[in-house]
Amino acid sequence: MKSYFRTEIAGMEGYVPGEQPKLENLCKLNTNENAFPPSPAVKRAIAELDWERLRRYPDPLADALRDKIAEVFGLKRENVIAGNGSDDILTMVFRCFTSPELPMACLYPTYSLYPELAKMQGAAVIPVPLAPRTFELPGDLLKRVEKANLLIITRPNAPTGNSFPLETMRELCRNFDGVVLFDEAYADFADDNCMEFVKEFPNVIVSRTFSKSYALAGLRLGFAVGSPELIAGMFKVKDSYNLDRMTQALGLAAFSDRAYLKECSEKIRTIRKDFTERLENLGFQVVPSQTNFVFAAPPDRDGERCFRALRDRAIIVRYFRGPETGDYVRITIGTPEEMDRVITALREIYANPGAN
Repeated sequence: MKSYFRTEIAGMEGYVPGEQPKLENLCKLNTNENAFPPSPAVKRAIAELDWERLRRYPDPLADALRDKIAEVFGLKRENVIAGNGSDDILTMVFRCFTSPELPMACLYPTYSLYPELAKMQGAAVIPVPLAPRTFELPGDLLKRVEKANLLIITRPNAPTGNSFPLETMRELCRNFDGVVLFDEAYADFADDNCMEFVKEFPNVIVSRTFSKSYALAGLRLGFAVGSPELIAGMFKVKDSYNLDRMTQALGLAAFSDRAYLKECSEKIRTIRKDFTERLENLGFQVVPSQTNFVFAAPPDRDGERCFRALRDRAIIVRYFRGPETGDYVRITIGTPEEMDRVITALREIYANPGAN
């Protein structure tokens, strides 16, 4: 049968999102959703929404939200663009800065959507393997990516959870002859971030999401900041009305509650520290995490067995096949009660070598 698709699309496998299972007594720790609910300000904003106004188009530029983001980070409105989740931001970036003549580079392992977006543009992908087990950057990173027009650094990285030295990132921005995108989906759980680089370098974009630290994964909202020139170019390729009226209102309410953001992020960091220590006491190797998840290799370094044994107990974590990732499972940081349940299950599994 004749294919009507572009060659690039016909050859794609497509991105596979994390499983959304429907199991009884489910403990869902596979997609890095927040363990806690959104800010109470979001609930108030929902109650105050005027449903009659839904007959009108939303603000196509999301100016109120952009103004607030700019205020918090010491920027101007023209430094900010908002999108339908950070995936929408990524799509704009790839439309702007990649093509068959303009390759992109990214770390490996990392967020598996990047290569799929490159394929849509017919762009070559330059993977930069991280060091085995430590997942640190190679010393010759700049040499490896010199032919790329777009370099994506996921910081902290996913699925590994670790971060990279800030001064190394600064040198990278200073010396890379292209656009550097810092995907900071998990930055609010980390010790530092690259947001200030936007003020230092004209080639830097920093993207964030509301799905993790703001507990709004079900809403779909993200944003990016960069120089006015880069952001203006991204506006050229964004969908006309990419953010609905409700998303803009609830996002503004969530973003404005900085105290709640800090409180919840600190809770998750505390739970993460305790959970990491308990995993290590069970013989797991845990990659130092700056996120709301941990990437951990069980004592037998059989990540798939661990994944399946937990699933048999209605605990869903994430497993990534492959020589670099197959030893590990990625476990979202949940509530203290959920972490207790995971530890209890792992004690049972690894106390008995024959357990499934």
